[in-house]
Amino acid sequence: MKTLNLNRRNAKGRKLHTGHFHGWLWFISLWLFAACYYPTPDRNDGWNVQNIETLDSVQFRSTHHYWRNFNFCVVADSVMLLSQRPGDDSWSAARDSVPVKHDDHLVVADIAKVPTDSTDSIWVKVARDQFTQGWVREKHLLKAAVPDDPISLFIHHFSQSTTLFVLGCIGLLILFLLIQTARHRSFPLVHFNDIRSFYPTLLCLIVSGAATLYGSVQHFVPETWVEFYYHPTLNPFELPLILALFVASVWLIIIVGLAVVDDVRHQPDVGSGLAYLAGLAGVCAVLYLVFTLTVHIYIGYPLLIAYWWFAIRTHRRQGAARYLCGHCAGPMKHKGRCPHCGRLNQ
Repeated sequence: MKTLNLNRRNAKGRKLHTGHFHGWLWFISLWLFAACYYPTPDRNDGWNVQNIETLDSVQFRSTHHYWRNFNFCVVADSVMLLSQRPGDDSWSAARDSVPVKHDDHLVVADIAKVPTDSTDSIWVKVARDQFTQGWVREKHLLKAAVPDDPISLFIHHFSQSTTLFVLGCIGLLILFLLIQTARHRSFPLVHFNDIRSFYPTLLCLIVSGAATLYGSVQHFVPETWVEFYYHPTLNPFELPLILALFVASVWLIIIVGLAVVDDVRHQPDVGSGLAYLAGLAGVCAVLYLVFTLTVHIYIGYPLLIAYWWFAIRTHRRQGAARYLCGHCAGPMKHKGRCPHCGRLNQ
């Protein structure tokens, strides 16, 4: 059976490629040691410190991440608003309420502190319109509503459905694995029987690094993530270093993901491109889940270094293959028996 010669790189090209790997390794390694907080407003910079209400607004804004005129969107089925201001003399007898429903947009009109309330001392007055407004406890509001921003809404829904997303990707991976194995006895999969492209490996490296960075923010500087959740942006130049790197990694995931799709379309030996992409998505989902969870118990950092070493080493080994098997199109370093399907190639 004839083989295909894939030797299209010279020794000099491989050396430059190795330097490229090392550059990426050093760049991504900086993610593990970068952390900073959002700067809090300077109370003496443009603020009237004699005004107690203004001073309290700065304190509340820095600890609760919102203030008057902030917008929320209701994600619960409904929220009941009390028409009477809490703390007034007639408040205990007042039971008039008005409901706001799912997808209603609310604006914070006022904030009050009620020390006599043992459940929650912070009450927030929100308004849907000039006829629909009222008071609600802060913890009830934050449980039923999210910041009215597309990025905040995406973060909320993604965090709620992460488990289903991962399980769905793993299910697709297993399904396509069984189908392709039954049909071709060969299943191209990143790191194990990969295509001749660096983009899938690069995507896995970025996803694992971003997951580690995300878990680090959640564990070590949670207030930084909460501030980003309330005031998100996709511009990394407006964020602290640790979040700037995370947002940049998200952009890289999108860009490299598109490059993977385009590269898979032009690969002659992939077979079913949809199966390969589904398998790659399943691997990325597993990487996200593993590194996000292991960072909290400090295993994620050495595991990430070990994974990077394995991924780069595996790609270099597979990339050095000069031949393709004439039966299963698997990469081969030398002529002879294919290590993937066992057919003899001459």
